[in-house]
Amino acid sequence: MTIRTRVPARRLAPIALVLTAALATGCTAGGGSGNEPGPPDPAPHGYVEGAEESAEQQSRLVVSESTTGRTRVLDLITGKRHTVPAVEGVTALTTDGRFGYFHTSGGVLVLDSGAWTVDHGDHVHYYRADIRTVGRIATRGVARIGSDEALTAVTTPEQGTTLHPRGDLEKRKTDAALSLPGRHTAVIPFRAHLLAVPGPGGTGISVLDRQGRQKEVLATSCRDPRGDAVTRRGVVLGCADGAVLIRLQGGKFSAVGIPYPEDVPVDERARDFRSRPGSDTLTALAGDTSVWVLDVAERTWKRVETGPVLAANTAGEGAPCLPWARTAPCAASTSRPANTPPGPPSAPPPPVTAPGRGRQAFRTSPWTTAAPTSVTRRAGGSPRSTTTTPCGSPAPSTWTSART
Repeated sequence: MTIRTRVPARRLAPIALVLTAALATGCTAGGGSGNEPGPPDPAPHGYVEGAEESAEQQSRLVVSESTTGRTRVLDLITGKRHTVPAVEGVTALTTDGRFGYFHTSGGVLVLDSGAWTVDHGDHVHYYRADIRTVGRIATRGVARIGSDEALTAVTTPEQGTTLHPRGDLEKRKTDAALSLPGRHTAVIPFRAHLLAVPGPGGTGISVLDRQGRQKEVLATSCRDPRGDAVTRRGVVLGCADGAVLIRLQGGKFSAVGIPYPEDVPVDERARDFRSRPGSDTLTALAGDTSVWVLDVAERTWKRVETGPVLAANTAGEGAPCLPWARTAPCAASTSRPANTPPGPPSAPPPPVTAPGRGRQAFRTSPWTTAAPTSVTRRAGGSPRSTTTTPCGSPAPSTWTSART
């Protein structure tokens, strides 16, 4: 998603300026003129009110127990467990790298994990703040959530899509700022635009501006869309015959298909992608006993036979596929095609207590076995979140962290 040297977080407090007026006491013909107070100095670069900036990435694990609704947040830097109000009836738990979204029949409860990153391209800022319950977004039906640093889009078949500015969520406001017309399967914020995947019977993928106005329609269609992921090379949509990659280059959007290498039964199609966000390599279950590995850069699919598996992930290109077996802890497996003879077996890496640079970390939570989480260091920064499904519980646990 190992030993690390940590640099203590430094508190960025507001700069308080104490302006004292100097009283002139000398004798002047026209009287003395005091020093006029100038405008206050601007806030330091990267300052965020109410947050601490750290020299290191901040990582937190959000865990929900489906049978009792117990919810905990584990700070992977300090080792401290934070208790938050229980959330009952959780059917899914997703994340966008900062906020955790608890999906229930009564809507989506939003939890601010208090760990995130702001990426300025040539450098990044790591932040930590208080863990807080934001509130509930009213939804009917299964919700699909897409986010970037500025906007969160919540889509349901019954209600359509509502847009929620991230600034509002940070202030614990969950009312929608805008509702999009029409019905979509998913809406994905991407590069100051929205990619709207049509519902049943629709054709083409619409490119909208942030106010929901249509800019263009991409001719490439995605039949029976299931799952999506944002990578360095663009947005990947899972489709009936493979995947579609949507790119923005030179101010122009384009879409290209990445077909499966063979005919794939419905129950073995990629439905839910996992990755270290920002990576160009994705994983998805291929039924119950194997895993798909999609290399977006090479536009190729590989199928890895794993045996009975609950979830899988990978740190990126060239890294092992990490399947999480139903009956054993996570073990590494090479991303080789199914028809390639296997190499010698390798022992799974041992559990660690904190993420480390250049390694895979396996974290054991109070209600899960060792869950694969990618913590490989990468220059440039990208948001990171890894979602896995714990053994014996239908509700997943989600690790939310700042970018790496």
